[in-house]
Amino acid sequence: MFKNILIPTDGSVVSRKAIKAGIRLAKSLGAKVTGYYAMPLLHPAAFGDGDLIDKKVLITLDRMARATGEAYLDEIAQAAQAAGVDYAGLIGKPATTHEGIIDAARKRRCDAIFMASRGRSEIKKLLLGSVTQKVLSYSRVPVIVFR
Repeated sequence: MFKNILIPTDGSVVSRKAIKAGIRLAKSLGAKVTGYYAMPLLHPAAFGDGDLIDKKVLITLDRMARATGEAYLDEIAQAAQAAGVDYAGLIGKPATTHEGIIDAARKRRCDAIFMASRGRSEIKKLLLGSVTQKVLSYSRVPVIVFR
């Protein structure tokens, strides 16, 4: 059925639960897992009288975000190894998280995306949007939503 399942993570509790469930699914199907973390895109925004954030600060923040992503992906790697599932990880720096997830699935030739949903209220979804909802809307491969 599925041979390569993308499991995106943001480090949240529900995302960690989805990792375990996604790896169980991959193991039962004999599929491999590709972990994905979307780094936040940092813009050197202007503050106060037009001063920009120092480039050194941006570099430091970028390095910290990458280290965070690597730690989150390491959790997937360890869980996959413990289950005997092949694993590969990917960190991206997309314009938006949902585009990054969809692009990662395409680049790594994943045939399914297994992701968590935070379960926001209908009002919050309307106001804030939902990464899961956007992935469901734009993905060309099946999306399995874990709750």
